[in-house]
Amino acid sequence: NGWLDATLVVLAAAVLAVPLARLAGLGALIGYLAAGIAIGPFGLKLVTDTRTMLHVAEFGVVLMLFLVGLELEPRRLWSLRRPIFGWGSVQLLGSAALVGALALAFGVDARLALVAAWALAMSSTAIGLAVLNERNLMATGAGQAVLSVALFQDIAAIPILALLPLLAAGAAERAGGGGWAVLQAVAVVSGIVFGGRLLLRPALRWIAGSRTPEIFTAASLLLVVATAALMQRVGLSMALGAFLAGVLLAESEYRRELETDLEPFKGMLLGLFFIAVGMGIDFAVVAAHPLVVAGVVAGFLLLKAAVLVVIGRRLPVPVAERPVFVILLAQGGEFGFVVLQTAVAPGLIGADAASLLVAAIALSMSVLVAADGAL
Repeated sequence: NGWLDATLVVLAAAVLAVPLARLAGLGALIGYLAAGIAIGPFGLKLVTDTRTMLHVAEFGVVLMLFLVGLELEPRRLWSLRRPIFGWGSVQLLGSAALVGALALAFGVDARLALVAAWALAMSSTAIGLAVLNERNLMATGAGQAVLSVALFQDIAAIPILALLPLLAAGAAERAGGGGWAVLQAVAVVSGIVFGGRLLLRPALRWIAGSRTPEIFTAASLLLVVATAALMQRVGLSMALGAFLAGVLLAESEYRRELETDLEPFKGMLLGLFFIAVGMGIDFAVVAAHPLVVAGVVAGFLLLKAAVLVVIGRRLPVPVAERPVFVILLAQGGEFGFVVLQTAVAPGLIGADAASLLVAAIALSMSVLVAADGAL
């Protein structure tokens, strides 16, 4: 489990699994997931520190959202405000309400039902946007709809993470801290938006004047890492911060150069993310409670799919593209892992229940990747 050995194993697994998946007519994402399962703690046990691997791999999602932001000029983003805040909120609140109601109907504790509802209502930004990019569907009606809903979910991370501790014991003592966290979040986002417009372009112009390509690449990575770190420091989504930075530079003369410099890093780190998801599937929990896990996966996939079918009919998504819209947003997401970890720390839910839900989310991501490959 030394970093060099782990790096060797992960790279070797990716280099072997992805070409084999392509030869079998499957997508690269299935190859990455299979590689993670094979080398993880429930496969060959070659790499067992899955939590550290997932934290590192999340940076691939951050880079991807930055590059997506570069493709969206502020005026174009403004034109998406209705699907982002309108239908994005319908998807999240509708899915959470249905999942929570189903959990309560089966006699689940109210606090566990609420946490599970928020965790399972989220979708995977990484899978959704990676599949859209792989199939060149980002500019389609389904692509724009998936992007809108995913962006709202990243924005919703702010109040969800701020409110979770208030549900635990001693909520009254934490109320002030939760309000302060929200104020910090608003201040940081405002600083990135307004400060970025004044400082980013002059700074990049000055760096480009050095005529040293590797320094411009380093500056590009520094911009993304600094924005992500700032957002994480106040408990926000790193990916959302990177997306905002990308939007601010969408009209910059350095847009194409930034894309060229960061694209290779994004691809490798996204592959690492999917390997980490495969490694994180707790097959011990699945084996101990197979029917419960299967029921959870089937239940929330069907409920979310029902909400998405209704939304797809109201959005400008062609009929032929609606299955892609539903498939890419029905699965659980990486933010669900964060919600569950945040809920376990103050004792809001038990570690066993969290492990079961984490396994269900990871399996749903694997099932939907496989379904997309079949389509």
